[in-house]
Amino acid sequence: MEVILVRDVPNLGKAGDIKKVAGGYARNYLIPKGWAVPATKGNLKARAERERVRKERAEQIRQAAREIAAKLNGQTVTIQGRTAPNSTKLFGAVTADAIAEAIQQQHGVRVDKRTIDLLDPIKMAGTYTVPIRWEADIEATITVEVKGAAEE
Repeated sequence: MEVILVRDVPNLGKAGDIKKVAGGYARNYLIPKGWAVPATKGNLKARAERERVRKERAEQIRQAAREIAAKLNGQTVTIQGRTAPNSTKLFGAVTADAIAEAIQQQHGVRVDKRTIDLLDPIKMAGTYTVPIRWEADIEATITVEVKGAAEE
């Protein structure tokens, strides 16, 4: 019996896959649990439509990421940190979360902190080049300027 998997099933396949399984396995286990549906013409047509919509949505997300990358590439973000007098070492650190927040405030673009490729938090005042990667081929590089202000 052929079924369309509704969700990932261990040792069988991923959601959306069409698999040939034993009739009893499908009727007694996969279908009652809601993990699969029979591969009828209607279900195959609905699967094809869902796949088309998913691909369109993914392409829209990629296009939006390309636009954001083009807007941010080469831009500078300034972050104010606290330092001791006559020192460049920060109290605390500048993280990807702080950089994403600064981009939102200074450029009006929302960037997910997980896309900011910061290996280690920034702990010294100075200028840093930070890559932002949405996908392998969609990338922007921004300059993060960390300024230290002595605490009084």
